[in-house]
Amino acid sequence: MRIGEIAALVGVTSRTVRHYHHIGLLPEPQRRANGYRVYTLRDAVLLARIRRLTELGLALDEVRDVLADDAGRELTEVLGELDADLARQEHEIQQRRKVLATLLDGPLTPDAPLSPALIELLKAAPATSSPSAAKDREHLMLLEGMIGADAVYAALRPLAGDPAVLPLYERLDELEGAAADDPRIAPLAEELFAAVPDEVLAAIPDSGPTATGFEQALLDDYSPAQAEVVRRVMRQLTARLSRNTS
Repeated sequence: MRIGEIAALVGVTSRTVRHYHHIGLLPEPQRRANGYRVYTLRDAVLLARIRRLTELGLALDEVRDVLADDAGRELTEVLGELDADLARQEHEIQQRRKVLATLLDGPLTPDAPLSPALIELLKAAPATSSPSAAKDREHLMLLEGMIGADAVYAALRPLAGDPAVLPLYERLDELEGAAADDPRIAPLAEELFAAVPDEVLAAIPDSGPTATGFEQALLDDYSPAQAEVVRRVMRQLTARLSRNTS
C-alpha cells in the first residue's frame, strides 16, 4: 500500500501519517527503489490503533506509551483488540441513533437532545404550568449521563403519571414568598416524602451521584419556605436510603 491508500483505509489524511512518522509514533516503512513508502497490514493495524486511541482522548505521548506495551504481541491479538474497539464504537453509534430516533419520533424541544428514558418519563408527566414542576424537570435533566440515571427515570414513571402529584406541586408553588417557619411546610414535606416509591431509591447506585455544592445550589433555586420543604424531603430520603442499604 502507498501512503494515500493506507490513509484512506484507516480514515486519516496523508499529512497525519507523515506527522506520525516525523514524531516517531509510526515507524517509517520500507521504501521501493523509486523512493515510495510501502505499507503492510501491520502498519495499517498500528495506524488504526493510533487513530482509535487519539479518538478516546489520549495525548500522543500517552498513545506512545500504550503502543510500547503492544510491542512484540502477535498480530492476531492486536487485530482482536482492534476489532473489540470497533465493536464498542459501533455500540456507541447504535445508542446515539436510538436517541436520535426517539427525538425524530416526537416534537423537538429546546431541551433536546435527551436520553430515551428521560423522554419517556417527561411524556408520562401531565401538562402543567406549575413553576415547581418545571424546576423538577430541570433537576431531572441534571442527572443526564450519570450512572444509573436511566434506571431512576424508569422508576419515576409511575409517579409522573400519578394524578395526586400535581396538587403537591401546586401546594409547593403556594409557598413562594412564605417564611421558612410556615406551618404548611411540615405536612407538605411529609406527603412529598411518602410519594417517592422505594423503587426510585433502589435504582440509585451505591456510589450515588454526588457533586460538591449541588445540594446547596438546588436549595438556592427555591424561596425560603420551598427550600425548607425540599431540605426536609432530601433529609428523609437520605435516611431512608441509608436504612435500605444497611
